[in-house]
Amino acid sequence: MPRSANSVASRKRKKKILKKAKGYFGRRKNVYTVAKNAVEKGLSYAYRDRKNKKRTFRSLWITRINAASREHGLSYSELINKLKSNGIELNRKVLADLAMNEPEKFSSIIKKILT
Repeated sequence: MPRSANSVASRKRKKKILKKAKGYFGRRKNVYTVAKNAVEKGLSYAYRDRKNKKRTFRSLWITRINAASREHGLSYSELINKLKSNGIELNRKVLADLAMNEPEKFSSIIKKILT
């Protein structure tokens, strides 16, 4: 008796990959073998960049804090050192948000650590 392929399962598997490839350009969106490679590559980038996103945002926050603190005559490292020595525990995300959106509150924090 000849072997029968499980067409229901294989169709489901292919539909799942092609659904993930929706929006890709050219044959990457509608040819299964090409789409499979593109989706696997995309998923590996997604895994890697979930880690890189944290790194990128921390760098952005540090840049914003540095720019705002230099307006008050401090460098970033001096600011962070004075915050720690005065026992002010604000993380970089909050400090960067204050520096961008509420500069008067940021300057009040700077005045507090300088006195």
